Formats: sequence, C-alpha cells, structure tokens
Amino acid sequence: MRAIGFAPLSVSTLTLRTYVPAELRVFADPEELGEALADHVLFCYTRARETTARTRFLLGCPGGRTPRTTYAALARRGADLSGLVVVMMDEYVGAPPDAHYSCTRFAQEELAAPLGLADGQVWVPDPGDPPEYDERIARAGGIDLFLLASGASDGHVAFLPPGSRRDGRTSVVELATSTRRDNLATFPQFRSLDEVPLRGVSVGLGTISGARAVRLVLHGADKREATAKLLALEDYDPAWPASVVHVCADAEVWVDQAALG
Repeated sequence: MRAIGFAPLSVSTLTLRTYVPAELRVFADPEELGEALADHVLFCYTRARETTARTRFLLGCPGGRTPRTTYAALARRGADLSGLVVVMMDEYVGAPPDAHYSCTRFAQEELAAPLGLADGQVWVPDPGDPPEYDERIARAGGIDLFLLASGASDGHVAFLPPGSRRDGRTSVVELATSTRRDNLATFPQFRSLDEVPLRGVSVGLGTISGARAVRLVLHGADKREATAKLLALEDYDPAWPASVVHVCADAEVWVDQAALG
C-alpha cells in the first residue's frame, strides 16, 4: 500500500499513514490545487513528448465544477498543446450540443477555446457507438493521465453509479437519482430533478483504471463527507465508484483543506 502524502502549500509528500493505496496531496484551497495540478499536467505532457515516440498525449477530463480551477490555470500557462488530446468522460444522451448541461459545450468553453485546441483535439463519447470510444483510445496508445472528480453524495465518477463494474467499459448508463440530484448543484439552470436527463454515455471504470496515471480531485466543504468516505476505504468498493482510484496505477488523491475538514 502507498503512504499518504500531505502538502498544505506545495506538492511535496510527507508520510502520514499507510492504509490508503493512493497518495493524498492537500492544498490550501481550490485555486492553489488548480495551479499545482495544471503544472503537473504540463510536466507529464512535456515528459511524455520528450521521452516517447508517441505524437499525442491523451488527457482524460471530467466536466462540472471541480476541474474548473485546473483548466483555467492550464490556460493561463499559454503552453503549446498541439499534441494534447482531451478525452471527455461522458455526455448526456440526447443533449443538444449547445444545452447548458452539455458536456460537449463544456469541453468547448472550458478547454478547447481557452487552450487553443484545434478540431480533433477534443473527444466526446458517442451514445450511438460506445465501444468505439475505448477502441479509439486504444488505437491512440491509451490515456496518459486521467483527471477525476467525485460526486458528493454517492461517489460517482463520470456517470457511473454505485454498483458499477470494476472492469466496465464505455457504455450508456442510467443515471442514479443521487447523481441526478448532484447535477442540480452542478447545473443550477435545472429547475427541478425532472429536468435532469435520465441517461448518459460514460467511460467505464476499466477505461479509467487503464490509464497510466490517475489524479482524483475533491475540494470544498460540500465534498467533506465524500473525501472521508474515500479515505476510509482501502480498496475498490462498488458502493463508492470513486474508490477505483485505489486500484489504479500511479494514483493520487488531490484535496483542499475544506474537503479534508
């Protein structure tokens, strides 16, 4: 098992305890976390470009509130990201591309435009052919770094509800009611639970755990219970999908002080 790292103001690691496989890194607030994670993404991107023959770096990306500070910090770096491919985790079935909750729209507004990405540098799973997404990822050499976020109430990652298969691949899934309630906070334009879509296409836990490295991010007091639940687990628990991080290679959990409590 891996020791947990503690980094209140930096990404240095100190050993605290040993029962959580994924390393823990702690930051003062979401902004500091986002700045550090943006630098980490660029470090991984640059190292891969310099040390491998692959021409593309695949970055798995969630939508929603959690990664916004990281994406904004990455944009401020102004780096040449011509070799980057953003692999979005999910999309609502039947969502118009310009819908306020569309993951495609999020990717364009939060990643493609700010980072100056060209057509073809942002991938979104197709609900009409989910298996093709994993095939496409495999043909490109696999995901180099997967950024994850966790649902506050049920530990969902992407649209994967409690009970999801550990080896699952991209598929169309029914959104759990708890996940849909979390979406009310993520997308305040929804006026009621009835407006939140019932289904989405989502990468699977097998897709995620197949990445070369995984970084799970939680910040804010509303993620305190989710953080406590995750850190109390020692292995993958199907009742808490975010715990897949504990069985991923090169895995870390990045939190801020508010989430840690």
